[in-house]
Amino acid sequence: MVDIILGLQWGDEGKGKIADYFTPQYDVVARFQGGPNAGHSLEFEGKKFVLNTIPSGIFHKNTANVIGNGVVIDPVRLKEEIARIVSECPDYSDRLYISKKAHLILPTHRVLDAASEKSKGDDKIGSTLRGIGPTYRDKTGRAGIRVGDILATDFKEMYEKAKQFHLQQIAFFQFTDFDLEAEEIKFFEAIEFLKKHQLINSEYFINDAIQKGKKVLAEGAQGSMLDVEFGTYPYVTSSVTLAGGVCSGLGIAPKHVGKVFGIFKAYCTRVGGGPFPTELNDEQGEMLRKKGNEFGATTGRPRRTGWLDLVALKYTCMLNGVDELIMMKSDVLNGISEISAATSYIIQGEKTLEVPANLCTDEVHAVYENFEGWSEEMSGKNGFDGLDSSFKNYIQFIEKYLHAPVKVVSLGPERDNTILR
Repeated sequence: MVDIILGLQWGDEGKGKIADYFTPQYDVVARFQGGPNAGHSLEFEGKKFVLNTIPSGIFHKNTANVIGNGVVIDPVRLKEEIARIVSECPDYSDRLYISKKAHLILPTHRVLDAASEKSKGDDKIGSTLRGIGPTYRDKTGRAGIRVGDILATDFKEMYEKAKQFHLQQIAFFQFTDFDLEAEEIKFFEAIEFLKKHQLINSEYFINDAIQKGKKVLAEGAQGSMLDVEFGTYPYVTSSVTLAGGVCSGLGIAPKHVGKVFGIFKAYCTRVGGGPFPTELNDEQGEMLRKKGNEFGATTGRPRRTGWLDLVALKYTCMLNGVDELIMMKSDVLNGISEISAATSYIIQGEKTLEVPANLCTDEVHAVYENFEGWSEEMSGKNGFDGLDSSFKNYIQFIEKYLHAPVKVVSLGPERDNTILR
């Protein structure tokens, strides 16, 4: 059986911490989409690690970690990422498996990303400039290069053909701010490094594990409101971030999907451009940013902040078929006298409980429900029952609104700052 853990907002919900926390219950942890635009932060024993492509179960010795076919891989960044974790788990390669069908991010993909974003001017999407979009475009355009191709005798010819195709596009944008020769040296060194790892037919690996009765945790990246189909298009990522993406991103049948765990913050954040109905452009928003350390784990960019958007959250719970909710960063709201959460929208003078087809063109005004805040000192030392009554009221309202139970509450970045209900 395959359980799924994914973000329900605009990413940065804390998926890495929870995937790491859940890992001891699973035999396999597998990433099913996204790439090095993800930044999954894990903290334990006073140490902090940021994972971009590697699954969050890598620090557990008895768990296999699979980078699935739906992921796009930058060999250079993967090499750098491995260098960051090797001191903590020098035997990582024994439990890391990489799909031969995962697509490669080439140096020219990143140049194309930068050229395209610059050409948009004020209308830029807010890309991480990691080459994710151009790589997925080549994938759907049937012009991509996959991990398994690095083992082919004509790999260099395949690379050169893709490179020339990209250079033509870059020339169209009249973009010249890059040093391709230096990037290629690092790229081919990383390709040789990649060859030393376990490159597998991951669809067989995952299905074999399922047939043997092993438990698999599928780990998503980004968030549901960034899904290319149902997110705030065009301010979205280039992959399917919803639960449905697990089947194509790992090669499993829908009948094998078990529970869906949906992660959300007690408030909202997003990075880059795009609509954000509950955004706080004031001192309250700045307080959330500083207190929550809301700066991108991968890019370092400051995140936009706002109150919890229950309309959007109910929408993504529906799309994903969420069974259980996991509430993160509750401690960031400690000490705030009054908490707000959006429970409906006003669009063209009409009240609605639905996310419109295009949040980018419809002028949306959030309607709020207000809640009494809780103390600055709230901690989980005495379990859920020992928490402040105002905080428990806030959770109970969320559960009633979303028709799903909040089973896990996080009150800090460390593994032991987590309450199971």
